[in-house]
Amino acid sequence: MKTQICSNAQAAAKLTADIIARELRANPRLVLGLATGRTMEGVYRELVRLHAKEKLDFSRCKTFNLDEYVGLPSGDSQSYHFFMKERLFSRVNINLRSMHLPDGMSPDLDAECAAYEKKIKDAGGIDLQILGIGQNGHLGFNEPHSDFAARTHVQTLSLATRTQNAPLFPDPDAMPRRAITMGVGTIMEARQCLLLATGREKAGMVARAFQGPVTNSIPASVAQRHPRFTVILDADAAAEINSPAAAAA
Repeated sequence: MKTQICSNAQAAAKLTADIIARELRANPRLVLGLATGRTMEGVYRELVRLHAKEKLDFSRCKTFNLDEYVGLPSGDSQSYHFFMKERLFSRVNINLRSMHLPDGMSPDLDAECAAYEKKIKDAGGIDLQILGIGQNGHLGFNEPHSDFAARTHVQTLSLATRTQNAPLFPDPDAMPRRAITMGVGTIMEARQCLLLATGREKAGMVARAFQGPVTNSIPASVAQRHPRFTVILDADAAAEINSPAAAAA
């Protein structure tokens, strides 16, 4: 596992976007795993800028998002379908048939999870997976004590996750209590992973996840077992990192 520390959140987001752009230029048919949330907004702004200013080409890549809330239609402003469309997909030249998110409105959620796994397999697996980390150490929506072998599944969201995400909803009580998420096993099969974390509120969990023992009580700690996993931090998120192996970016 490699750690890169940037001076601030903007620099960390830019570094993340630059790595994605480098991989996409090297392999225009890249299969890209995407994440959502406030931390990722700066990454997508930079990718949109690179598309507009440097002609970064998304036309031949495929994308698979980590997760989606159960019970939110794709047009709902709080759905991850909507998030991705507004922040990236409608602003670059991606083929809309090549972008994939779980369907949280499916009448058969288990079948939807199995179908999502098959789509990833049929695409040849994920080349580069983008990740964040929850304040409770969740990875995707894999909550503490998740099975490291788990595939895409329906996850009941913890109180900590609901508390963290509820302020994003106009009515916090309307936040869904379940989501479809790629499992830890699915995530760990990606050939390369980038995890971006910013903000002082993440510092304690970052240190525990990436310098403590690997444990399913902190799902993100499994990153230590991946052969090509890069953690990108701003100075605030790195505040409790004390490893000499942490490289300044």
